Amino acid sequence: VQLQASGGGLVQPGGSLRLSCAASGSIFSINDMGWYRQAPGKQRELVATITNGGRTIYADSVKGRFTISRDNTKNTAYLQMNSLKPEDTAVYYCNARIRTSHTSAVFYQYWGQGTLVTVSS
Repeated sequence: VQLQASGGGLVQPGGSLRLSCAASGSIFSINDMGWYRQAPGKQRELVATITNGGRTIYADSVKGRFTISRDNTKNTAYLQMNSLKPEDTAVYYCNARIRTSHTSAVFYQYWGQGTLVTVSS
């Protein structure tokens, strides 16, 4: 199983970016999908998560600016980031809990490789 994150880049304050996270490989089902970020010198933190039923959780720092969504037919999650601030600068990692086989009920946690978001003028 692989998670491929994309969509990062350089954007000015107040701008927008859309991140994508596509899961591929031996996938039976996907439970939660989410985005985390890690700024230089800081610990990795939760940004947003979404269940396979569409229930969402956001960090307080991004509420009202970021929107997480997913397309279950494509095994892909998205993070629409609006009104970006310099403090949003970080490497963004996608995460998913994936069941890889119909013979096992275990969900394994997978991480994508990270995509860099830089908010600067």
